[in-house]
Amino acid sequence: MLAHPTRESRALRVVFIVAALLAGCAAPPVPPAPGPTADRQGHVPEFARKPYEPFTRADAVAIALREWRLFGQPVDDDPPDTRPTPRPEDKPERMAGLWQRVGEYWWVGQNADRPEGAWTGMHDENGTVFPAKRDGDYAWSAAFISYVMRIAGAGNRFPYSPGHYAYINIARQMSLNETTGWAVVAERPDAYAPKVGDLICTGRGTAARLRFENLPTRKGFAAHCAIVVATGETLSVIGGNVDDAVTLTHVPTTADGRLAAPGDIVVDTRYPWLAVLQVLYDY
Repeated sequence: MLAHPTRESRALRVVFIVAALLAGCAAPPVPPAPGPTADRQGHVPEFARKPYEPFTRADAVAIALREWRLFGQPVDDDPPDTRPTPRPEDKPERMAGLWQRVGEYWWVGQNADRPEGAWTGMHDENGTVFPAKRDGDYAWSAAFISYVMRIAGAGNRFPYSPGHYAYINIARQMSLNETTGWAVVAERPDAYAPKVGDLICTGRGTAARLRFENLPTRKGFAAHCAIVVATGETLSVIGGNVDDAVTLTHVPTTADGRLAAPGDIVVDTRYPWLAVLQVLYDY
């Protein structure tokens, strides 16, 4: 036998019905609008995307040194293009365990909307193996720098790109006060002594004729940048895709640690260093 509802229970039922109706009429929560972090960094490890720790020189250098050790700690102080071309099977970037690592540089170092994020040391975006003789079309030195900056916690402050020219130009725009908010500022090779964690950059090919005064450029250009991991009588710098590996190079400087003497006379006879990118770490 069912009990008849009391006056109190009927009143409570009315309250619950009204509350439910009001909840049903209320607008649903609005999800946050997509932005750079959601759209372009969603693939990045959480510890680097947030980041968990400040963006520091020590971390960036430690990451670069770790990758150098992974590739066997190669050192190349020879003039460019003087070493014999290795056989395809001898290129580190195509070796088991290392072509995947280059793929991680591409995946993490590029924003999520870049097709290059699907490349590896030997595959294109479709997973097809490209011929070793075409590896210049898939050069990954800028991907390596972008990877180091991203994993070190630069977040949205670094202009990640498959080409070095992108952050060289933005760094120059920063020093000209034409843009703000980026963690790189271009300095003249004869006016600023690179510190550990900074980037040194040179033009390549026809862009080897570029000088600091030509920056920023209207178009992209071939370039190479490396991260400074030690200073002293020479700079020790680590770059990606040097001899198809992560390689350390020693760079001569003036007595006060600059890449060029007054008048932009570059000390290094191998590379016409174009600019130093001062990286604005948290510390």
